Amino acid sequence: MGKMVYLMGKSSSGKDTVYKHLLKKNYLQLKKIVPYTTRPIRSGERNGKEYFFTDENGFKNMQAQGKVIEDRAYHTYHGLWRYFTVDDGNIDLDHNNYIIIGTLESFVKTAEYFGRDKVFPVMLTVDDGIRLQRALDRERRQEKPSYQELCRRYLADEEDFSEKKIEEAGINRIFSNENLEKCLSEIEDYLLH
Repeated sequence: MGKMVYLMGKSSSGKDTVYKHLLKKNYLQLKKIVPYTTRPIRSGERNGKEYFFTDENGFKNMQAQGKVIEDRAYHTYHGLWRYFTVDDGNIDLDHNNYIIIGTLESFVKTAEYFGRDKVFPVMLTVDDGIRLQRALDRERRQEKPSYQELCRRYLADEEDFSEKKIEEAGINRIFSNENLEKCLSEIEDYLLH
């Protein structure tokens, strides 16, 4: 039986970095689950790598077909953006292990869909000042920086990842990502035991 590693944390907590490192660990045998989004593609992203990019009609079509496992809608500075996971035939938990990045809310819905015994939460945390600087640095590298959206995400994380919501989701282990090597070692130990 396979498992799904569900990587979560506030924006700029290092999820992408941890994700890339865990994928390289051959003994974990993790495959990617690529989520879908209706937000515009960012500089350096490729369709089908970080996300499958679609529009609102694409989302509604998949939803009408019963393929949407979980979805989240954000009213951003630039309009409505959706992020969602699709049962598109690429997830086979009977034979493979997977890794995906998501939110606390999406973790809960995905665990309900596949079964809590198959979905393993990995929650990252980082000092808020470090997160804010990372987010600012990343936004500056964009062709058209959106500091308003950066601020919206940063503030929304306080509510989305509140202690109460973490507790309600049944997450009792949180990994500090202020030292990457130590964080990765602790996560690998957690996944192997």
